[in-house]
Amino acid sequence: MNNETQTPVQLAAEQNKATKIVSSQHLVSERSAELSELEYALIMASHAFNRWMVRCMAAAGAKDMTAIEVSLLHHVNHRDRKKKLADICFVLNVEDTHVVTYALKKLAKAGYVQSEKAGKELLFSTTAAGQELCMKYREVRERCLIEVQVESGIPNHAIGEAAQLLRNASGLYDTAARAAASL
Repeated sequence: MNNETQTPVQLAAEQNKATKIVSSQHLVSERSAELSELEYALIMASHAFNRWMVRCMAAAGAKDMTAIEVSLLHHVNHRDRKKKLADICFVLNVEDTHVVTYALKKLAKAGYVQSEKAGKELLFSTTAAGQELCMKYREVRERCLIEVQVESGIPNHAIGEAAQLLRNASGLYDTAARAAASL
Protein backbone atom coordinates (compact mmCIF):
# COMPACT_ATOMS: atom_id res chain seq x y z
CA MET A 1 0.00 0.00 0.00
CA ASN A 2 1.44 3.42 -0.93
CA ASN A 3 1.24 6.57 1.17
CA GLU A 4 -1.48 8.08 -1.05
CA THR A 5 -4.03 5.34 -0.30
CA GLN A 6 -3.31 4.97 3.43
CA THR A 7 -5.50 6.55 6.06
CA PRO A 8 -3.89 8.87 8.63
CA VAL A 9 -4.16 6.07 11.21
CA GLN A 10 -2.37 3.64 8.92
CA LEU A 11 0.35 6.20 8.20
CA ALA A 12 0.81 6.93 11.89
CA ALA A 13 0.89 3.23 12.70
CA GLU A 14 3.49 2.62 10.01
CA GLN A 15 5.65 5.49 11.27
CA ASN A 16 5.50 4.20 14.83
CA LYS A 17 5.62 0.42 14.29
CA ALA A 18 8.49 0.02 16.73
CA THR A 19 6.71 1.74 19.59
CA LYS A 20 2.95 1.33 19.03
CA ILE A 21 1.71 -2.06 20.18
CA VAL A 22 -2.05 -2.58 19.98
CA SER A 23 -4.24 -5.67 20.13
CA SER A 24 -6.92 -4.48 17.71
CA GLN A 25 -5.65 -2.30 14.87
CA HIS A 26 -9.22 -1.69 13.69
CA LEU A 27 -9.93 0.18 16.96
CA VAL A 28 -7.01 2.60 16.69
CA SER A 29 -8.35 6.13 16.62
CA GLU A 30 -6.78 8.96 14.64
CA ARG A 31 -7.33 11.10 17.74
CA SER A 32 -5.60 8.76 20.21
CA ALA A 33 -3.63 5.74 19.08
CA GLU A 34 -2.10 5.81 22.54
CA LEU A 35 -5.43 4.78 24.07
CA SER A 36 -5.28 1.58 22.03
CA GLU A 37 -1.76 1.03 23.33
CA LEU A 38 -3.03 1.52 26.87
CA GLU A 39 -5.89 -0.92 26.31
CA TYR A 40 -3.52 -3.61 25.08
CA ALA A 41 -1.22 -2.97 28.04
CA LEU A 42 -4.23 -3.23 30.39
CA ILE A 43 -5.25 -6.55 28.88
CA MET A 44 -1.74 -7.95 29.25
CA ALA A 45 -1.26 -6.48 32.73
CA SER A 46 -4.63 -7.65 34.04
CA HIS A 47 -4.00 -11.23 32.90
CA ALA A 48 -0.45 -11.19 34.26
CA PHE A 49 -1.60 -9.69 37.56
CA ASN A 50 -4.44 -12.20 37.97
CA ARG A 51 -2.02 -15.06 37.20
CA TRP A 52 0.44 -13.60 39.72
CA MET A 53 -2.16 -13.34 42.49
CA VAL A 54 -3.32 -16.93 42.00
CA ARG A 55 0.22 -18.32 41.92
CA CYS A 56 1.39 -16.20 44.84
CA MET A 57 -1.57 -17.40 46.89
CA ALA A 58 -0.83 -21.00 45.91
CA ALA A 59 2.76 -20.54 47.07
CA ALA A 60 1.38 -19.10 50.31
CA GLY A 61 -0.64 -22.28 50.84
CA ALA A 62 -4.08 -21.80 49.24
CA LYS A 63 -3.93 -23.63 45.93
CA ASP A 64 -7.48 -23.32 44.60
CA MET A 65 -8.27 -19.61 44.90
CA THR A 66 -9.32 -17.43 41.99
CA ALA A 67 -8.01 -13.91 41.43
CA ILE A 68 -11.26 -12.35 42.69
CA GLU A 69 -11.08 -14.45 45.85
CA VAL A 70 -7.49 -13.32 46.48
CA SER A 71 -8.48 -9.68 45.95
CA LEU A 72 -11.47 -10.05 48.25
CA LEU A 73 -9.49 -11.75 51.00
CA HIS A 74 -6.90 -8.97 51.00
CA HIS A 75 -9.54 -6.26 50.98
CA VAL A 76 -11.60 -7.84 53.75
CA ASN A 77 -8.37 -8.13 55.76
CA HIS A 78 -7.44 -4.49 55.04
CA ARG A 79 -7.19 -2.41 58.22
CA ASP A 80 -8.78 -5.19 60.27
CA ARG A 81 -12.26 -3.66 59.96
CA LYS A 82 -15.57 -5.35 59.26
CA LYS A 83 -16.92 -4.53 55.82
CA LYS A 84 -20.33 -4.51 54.15
CA LEU A 85 -20.83 -6.20 50.79
CA ALA A 86 -21.75 -2.90 49.13
CA ASP A 87 -18.57 -1.25 50.42
CA ILE A 88 -16.42 -4.16 49.26
CA CYS A 89 -17.91 -3.97 45.77
CA PHE A 90 -17.58 -0.18 45.69
CA VAL A 91 -13.93 -0.07 46.74
CA LEU A 92 -12.89 -2.87 44.39
CA ASN A 93 -15.06 -1.42 41.58
CA VAL A 94 -16.91 -4.71 41.06
CA GLU A 95 -20.38 -4.26 39.63
CA ASP A 96 -21.62 -7.85 39.93
CA THR A 97 -22.45 -8.39 43.60
CA HIS A 98 -23.34 -12.04 42.88
CA VAL A 99 -19.72 -12.78 41.92
CA VAL A 100 -18.51 -11.16 45.15
CA THR A 101 -21.14 -12.92 47.27
CA TYR A 102 -20.22 -16.31 45.80
CA ALA A 103 -16.50 -15.69 46.32
CA LEU A 104 -17.07 -14.56 49.92
CA LYS A 105 -19.08 -17.76 50.58
CA LYS A 106 -16.19 -19.83 49.22
CA LEU A 107 -13.73 -17.92 51.42
CA ALA A 108 -15.99 -18.46 54.44
CA LYS A 109 -16.29 -22.18 53.67
CA ALA A 110 -12.48 -22.38 53.46
CA GLY A 111 -12.26 -20.73 56.89
CA TYR A 112 -10.60 -17.48 55.78
CA VAL A 113 -13.57 -15.10 56.11
CA GLN A 114 -16.46 -14.88 58.53
CA SER A 115 -19.67 -12.88 58.49
CA GLU A 116 -21.96 -11.53 61.15
CA LYS A 117 -25.33 -9.83 61.05
CA ALA A 118 -25.59 -6.17 62.02
CA GLY A 119 -29.21 -5.21 61.54
CA LYS A 120 -30.06 -6.10 57.96
CA GLU A 121 -26.44 -6.01 56.82
CA LEU A 122 -23.86 -8.78 56.76
CA LEU A 123 -20.42 -7.64 57.85
CA PHE A 124 -17.36 -9.53 56.66
CA SER A 125 -14.01 -9.92 58.37
CA THR A 126 -11.06 -12.26 58.15
CA THR A 127 -10.57 -15.14 60.54
CA ALA A 128 -7.22 -15.83 62.19
CA ALA A 129 -6.54 -18.32 59.37
CA GLY A 130 -7.36 -15.65 56.79
CA GLN A 131 -5.05 -13.15 58.44
CA GLU A 132 -2.27 -15.72 58.61
CA LEU A 133 -2.74 -16.56 54.91
CA CYS A 134 -2.54 -12.86 54.00
CA MET A 135 0.78 -12.60 55.86
CA LYS A 136 2.14 -15.70 54.09
CA TYR A 137 1.10 -14.10 50.78
CA ARG A 138 2.98 -10.96 51.83
CA GLU A 139 6.13 -13.00 52.48
CA VAL A 140 5.94 -14.64 49.05
CA ARG A 141 5.24 -11.23 47.49
CA GLU A 142 8.33 -9.73 49.12
CA ARG A 143 10.51 -12.62 47.98
CA CYS A 144 9.19 -13.02 44.44
CA LEU A 145 7.80 -9.66 43.35
CA ILE A 146 9.41 -6.88 45.34
CA GLU A 147 12.91 -8.28 44.83
CA VAL A 148 12.30 -8.52 41.07
CA GLN A 149 10.93 -4.96 40.99
CA VAL A 150 13.95 -3.60 42.85
CA GLU A 151 16.37 -5.53 40.61
CA SER A 152 14.53 -4.36 37.47
CA GLY A 153 15.47 -0.77 38.15
CA ILE A 154 11.92 0.48 37.80
CA PRO A 155 11.84 3.34 40.32
CA ASN A 156 9.04 3.55 42.87
CA HIS A 157 8.05 7.04 41.69
CA ALA A 158 7.44 5.67 38.17
CA ILE A 159 5.24 2.94 39.63
CA GLY A 160 3.32 5.58 41.60
CA GLU A 161 2.81 7.63 38.42
CA ALA A 162 1.58 4.56 36.57
CA ALA A 163 -0.83 3.81 39.41
CA GLN A 164 -2.22 7.35 39.19
CA LEU A 165 -2.63 7.01 35.42
CA LEU A 166 -4.50 3.71 35.85
CA ARG A 167 -6.84 5.23 38.47
CA ASN A 168 -7.54 8.11 36.08
CA ALA A 169 -8.10 5.69 33.20
CA SER A 170 -10.50 3.73 35.42
CA GLY A 171 -12.61 6.87 35.78
CA LEU A 172 -12.46 7.43 32.02
CA TYR A 173 -13.70 3.90 31.32
CA ASP A 174 -16.41 4.12 34.02
CA THR A 175 -17.71 7.34 32.44
CA ALA A 176 -17.62 5.78 28.98
CA ALA A 177 -19.43 2.67 30.27
CA ARG A 178 -22.25 4.81 31.66
CA ALA A 179 -22.49 6.64 28.35
CA ALA A 180 -22.59 3.34 26.43
CA ALA A 181 -25.26 1.95 28.76
CA SER A 182 -27.48 4.93 27.98
CA LEU A 183 -27.32 4.50 24.19
